[in-house]
Amino acid sequence: MDRRNFLTQGGLLTLAGVAPASATPSHSERRSMPQTAIHRIQADGVTVFYREAGDPSAPVVLLLHGFPTSSFQYRELIPRLADRYHVIAPDLPGFGFTEVPADRRYTYTFDALARTVLAFTEALHLQRYALYVFDYGAPTGFRLAMAHPERVTAIVSQNGNAYEEGLGDAWAPIQQYWREPTAAHREVVHQALNPEGIRYQYTEGVPHPERIGPESYTLDSAMIARPGNMDIQLDLFLDYANNVKLYPAFQQYFRTAKPPLLAIWGEHDPFFIPAGAKAFTRDNSNATVQFLDTGHFALETHVEEVAAAMRHFLETAGI
Repeated sequence: MDRRNFLTQGGLLTLAGVAPASATPSHSERRSMPQTAIHRIQADGVTVFYREAGDPSAPVVLLLHGFPTSSFQYRELIPRLADRYHVIAPDLPGFGFTEVPADRRYTYTFDALARTVLAFTEALHLQRYALYVFDYGAPTGFRLAMAHPERVTAIVSQNGNAYEEGLGDAWAPIQQYWREPTAAHREVVHQALNPEGIRYQYTEGVPHPERIGPESYTLDSAMIARPGNMDIQLDLFLDYANNVKLYPAFQQYFRTAKPPLLAIWGEHDPFFIPAGAKAFTRDNSNATVQFLDTGHFALETHVEEVAAAMRHFLETAGI
């Protein structure tokens, strides 16, 4: 079909009262689709980049991303929650589009990430929020919850670990780096952060890896490859050992505060294995567990299932 005939047929469809499939959505359709905005704010001497959607008067859901990604990982989840919730997703220092000035002399540890995120929530005057934590977002968010348990209304942990039995075999070279932080062991971890290593984190354990778009791991690889950023990531991998030391404190928080908690887990994740999800129920009688037939980045393949589970969980919790 040549271009003239195609346009003519498209026009005939419109004249006949049937709009082409590519027609612009109506005004009412556009209004039904929550729009995500991007913002920046100063907090803890850092310019924090964040995505936001939803009514500012609605209950807040704070999304904390993990390695090696950014708030970009929540691009599909945010609009699926924002009709009911005020959804906010910052980029952690060292990730995405958050900017840390050189004269800030930032030390990249999980304690520091948590301090910055706490300052971020206070800059936005967030007094109460549900947490969605994934990967690095878990030890960051759990620090916030321990510091201010009265602010946390609920926790959704998507492959966000707090138990040693949840550490999979994929951690072996990193654990060796913890035990012996030599240049040689640092280089072993460094080599795993090449583009193929980043892609592995998205596709390993996924029954249909061809369904994962390359823009996710390609963006992550480009961000990590920025000058100076690789050393930031290697420093955080080394500091993750301090998260493991804090696991008993996180568990004590679960036992004491008993926040409503949903552990929703890609069950084929090589990094944080199912035992870590099940362990939440040992310390928190308000915890429930749900497994998904996918890997580490569950939102890449199961965003609809995660969104539906979150909405049900939060509504049941009265949020």
